[in-house]
Amino acid sequence: MLASLFARRYLFSPKSRSVINLIAALSVVAVAIPVAAMIILLSVFNGFSELLRSSQAQMEPDLMVQPRTGQVFRLDAAQRALFNKTEGIIAWSEVLEQQVLIDRLGHQATTTLRGVDERYAEVVPIEELITYGKGRLQLGEIDHLLIGESLAVQLGLHSTVGAEATLYAVRRNGFSSLLPMSNYSRSVVPIDGFFRLVGQPDNSFVLAPLRLAEELFEREDLRSAIALRCASKEAEKKVQQTIQEALGEEFIVENRDERHASFYRLIRYEKWGIFFLALMVLLIASFSVVGALSMLIIEKRDERRTLHALGASDRLIRSIFRHEGLLICLLGGAIGLLLGVGISLLQQHFGLIALPIDSLPTQSYPVQFRIEDLLLVTASFGAVAWVLALVTVRSMIKNEY
Repeated sequence: MLASLFARRYLFSPKSRSVINLIAALSVVAVAIPVAAMIILLSVFNGFSELLRSSQAQMEPDLMVQPRTGQVFRLDAAQRALFNKTEGIIAWSEVLEQQVLIDRLGHQATTTLRGVDERYAEVVPIEELITYGKGRLQLGEIDHLLIGESLAVQLGLHSTVGAEATLYAVRRNGFSSLLPMSNYSRSVVPIDGFFRLVGQPDNSFVLAPLRLAEELFEREDLRSAIALRCASKEAEKKVQQTIQEALGEEFIVENRDERHASFYRLIRYEKWGIFFLALMVLLIASFSVVGALSMLIIEKRDERRTLHALGASDRLIRSIFRHEGLLICLLGGAIGLLLGVGISLLQQHFGLIALPIDSLPTQSYPVQFRIEDLLLVTASFGAVAWVLALVTVRSMIKNEY
């Protein structure tokens, strides 16, 4: 208590104004800026991470059932009944996909043809992603393709009017070196619409009716996966467990996070990297406190001797200056936290700073403030401040009386 009283007196008393107090004030600013920057950087990173997560949900079902080994499996009546009767599943769709070569007037690209049944639109909101054209996979008995905008550019397409593409898929019933074209199945399909994905390449796959995929790949009644849509996030976990137990080890049931585990792991590594880089900046900025505290200790040499003569111990004198350093850090940290949290919340709720990318679903920098980031920054800064104050005082004040 006495040490804190002396520390406040040295820092705030009008009679103690000196150049050292000015340096201490600059140290407060030097600490506040990186603390605020840490909060803002972590909040911006959270915002972009959530934007990428939500964008992946555009063309990804809640759960995906795939064979543990091999590429395809045969869906039987018992499995269909399982998907129909499991509580928590509100829609499910059959998927058959394989890589193809797509050609239009000499413009070629390799992509994945994703054949889906008529229930796929209930699992994934395809119509929300269509930016041009009708977005129909079937018109009567005629099959159509839906392709991404990036792939349309590769194929030289600017309109779907009269547009069609030729699909080539590798046959699986043998290979002939004498007749190379016989090794590929071929289909000419009209293009009925373009779609756009955010945060992921939209040229990695095209959508087509399931029956077209079966004919082109020569895999009738075979499926690559079953896409499931669940009623809620809580129901998703229960459905995943139920389906996995019913199908056994021959199948793997994954949610969206598990299918992109390496992507989300990379996001976590990047966030920790940003945090430690910002912490290093904070550590360097905190050395201004070391300078201010060292100069104060030197200036107060006579006062230290007076206190010692009055009976103050070395421990009390060290505690006074340690509190002085912590007080400077506390002021800077508090100002920085207020600035960081305030700016993050203002951007999160009001979008003051615009994002100059028209293709994104948000027109402002995505920011998401999280209380755990505040606690992490506070704890880290508190540890840095305590160590700096402790080491500085211990090295500057020795048993000299």
